[in-house]
Amino acid sequence: MTGEQQGSPPTRRGLFRALFDRFGHLVHELSKFATVGGIAFLLDFALFNYLTVAQGLEQVTAKTISTVIAATVAFLGNRFWTWRHRQRNNPAREYALFFFFNGVGLGIAVACLAISRYGLGSVWPEVFRTPLADNIASFIVGTGLGTLFRFWSYRRFVFPEAGTPAVPEVTYDRDHRA
Repeated sequence: MTGEQQGSPPTRRGLFRALFDRFGHLVHELSKFATVGGIAFLLDFALFNYLTVAQGLEQVTAKTISTVIAATVAFLGNRFWTWRHRQRNNPAREYALFFFFNGVGLGIAVACLAISRYGLGSVWPEVFRTPLADNIASFIVGTGLGTLFRFWSYRRFVFPEAGTPAVPEVTYDRDHRA
């Protein structure tokens, strides 16, 4: 006997355990995804700032280059660590989809940077055309929104679970009319 009466709400431990049983695998995948993403983020951040500050490259071009390199590192980490337990059916397909969705994520980050630098920067250049504003727009806002999109799309389309059930066919009974 656990001391709970029939019909009473579950204890915190019971609720926590039920949530963990249901979403534990997602938390595990998300933590690995975050680790791989953190490494790729640091590489992206360092390379972007090196290209803009030390090499004098234009910001949007530098962001594109740094993101492509970081995405390659992220693909390898996600394929061989985060979702290594998932079915590998066609590496070329995975690679193409990964970079397609990463391109969308890049577009989100570059759009945030461009809106900040060229849109808002045309109104308040002393605020929005600074290295700090570029980093906030690109890495905090852009990467944050892009990461949410990437996690969903990689999990859903690039590295899907094996044996995902097919949608059942709908049949109509001709004798039973509603």
